[in-house]
Amino acid sequence: MAKEFIISAIIYFIYVFLRSQDSMHMLQQNKYNRKKTYLKWLNKNKAKAFKNYSILFLLLAVFIFVNNYFILMICFNLIYLILTIDLIWERKNSQNKLPLKYTARVKRLTFTNTLVLLIPIIIMAFIANEINLVYCYLLLGLIAYLNNFYILIALLINTPVESLVGLYFKNKAIHKIKSMTNLKVIGITGSYGKTSSKNILNDILNIKYNSLPTPKNFNTPFGLMITINNYLDKFTDVFIAEMGACQSGDIKELCDLVHPKYGIITKIGVAHLATFKTRENIQKTKFELIESLPQDGVGILNGDDDWQRSYKIKNNCKIKWIGIDSKDVDIRATNIVLSPKGTTFDCYFKGDNTPYQFETKLLGYANVYNILAGIALGREFGMTIDQLKAGVAKVKPVPHRLELKRNGNINIIDDAYNSNPTGAKMALDVLKMMPGKHIVVTPGMIELGAEEYQKNKEFGMQIADSSDEVILVGVEKTKPILEGLKEKNYDENKIHVINDVLKAFPLIQTLKENETYVLLENDLPDIFNEK
Repeated sequence: MAKEFIISAIIYFIYVFLRSQDSMHMLQQNKYNRKKTYLKWLNKNKAKAFKNYSILFLLLAVFIFVNNYFILMICFNLIYLILTIDLIWERKNSQNKLPLKYTARVKRLTFTNTLVLLIPIIIMAFIANEINLVYCYLLLGLIAYLNNFYILIALLINTPVESLVGLYFKNKAIHKIKSMTNLKVIGITGSYGKTSSKNILNDILNIKYNSLPTPKNFNTPFGLMITINNYLDKFTDVFIAEMGACQSGDIKELCDLVHPKYGIITKIGVAHLATFKTRENIQKTKFELIESLPQDGVGILNGDDDWQRSYKIKNNCKIKWIGIDSKDVDIRATNIVLSPKGTTFDCYFKGDNTPYQFETKLLGYANVYNILAGIALGREFGMTIDQLKAGVAKVKPVPHRLELKRNGNINIIDDAYNSNPTGAKMALDVLKMMPGKHIVVTPGMIELGAEEYQKNKEFGMQIADSSDEVILVGVEKTKPILEGLKEKNYDENKIHVINDVLKAFPLIQTLKENETYVLLENDLPDIFNEK
């Protein structure tokens, strides 16, 4: 029996191993179940997590009534051979936006998970016989069916190891940054605009200083540790740390790690409202950055943001206010002119009535705020007006954040990274000023808690005023946008609903005219796919 069982075990193991990699992919995108995000994803995506495997599992249960173990074995092998082929075919014909990254942690988790999967197979190889074979198969079938939960066993086993690894890298980062006594450390947080502000500030400061920003969206404790341990060196003058947060205390944790002397809050909105629960919690968490600064520190705040203006800061550090609409600020932008080639504006400094004109390749009012924050800190660091002008002029467009690209005879306004209500409205304003046909491609906005439906409905109404055609990605997710469009009596023939963003580009080819501008507004990660 053991020899025959080995054949079943090999076919079965190939399938569950591949399925485990898919489970690990979702686990990684859900931050390894930090704050139970992976379990919440499973609860929201039951159909996707278990697909139609339940039918085949029930088929295995029927095998209890099959008395011939040889037939039973053939059926079991055939089921898992079909499932394996189906899984491989599905992988071949799908394209993940963010593939599984085989980090050191994933490799450790894969090793542990492989052992956890092999243990029941090895045990059954020794005990399986004609009498209990069906029950062995049922147990293996249950493990395969609950694969998305089963991987949590490996995650639990690895927890002590990961804690030790994290502690080692944390202590190493703390020691390294403390030893660099002349290093200027800047923290940047906000509900949105963090990465853009970080990259803009880096381009401006690099005119005079050797500045190092956290790469990409490395805005978690581990991301900051990696940056400090792997990239920070004795030649670095300024370290710019992007700081992300999903709940109260997250920013304080990051500040305790890097101890910033300077801080920028971009904008406070409703991003991650689902985890923060209230706007007041978001507001308080973002100000953890300013309240962590030393007494001789400097905070840069947005005077046009009511959530920043209304907050009572529990710190006596210096505060510099920037703004466009507010006149009572330290640095203000006026005469803003937007064009397909970029943006120009006049900059006024408090106590100086001279208008200083700045030019940038970037698009949109949101980037003007980010540039003002960079100018404000540049002044604190002793940069001249000419140096600041040169820095702003050389600022490079940030990938996927109002990035204008040309694709054949189609102009793409790529604003695909994590949309929010304010940013989405600004992106539509940019699209509106472009000459030619306007097309919006969007799956809508997420993580807005109780306000998500209403905000997406309002987004649909705004699209109706800005776009000639709209392509909605995801039938369920985009229902509120569709409702907003219909409320504005938008031509239903101009609304196209698809479930796969890859189908949008062939569709655009059929909708384009001689001069066409396509706004890609948000691109949800794989955990939100409706396919």
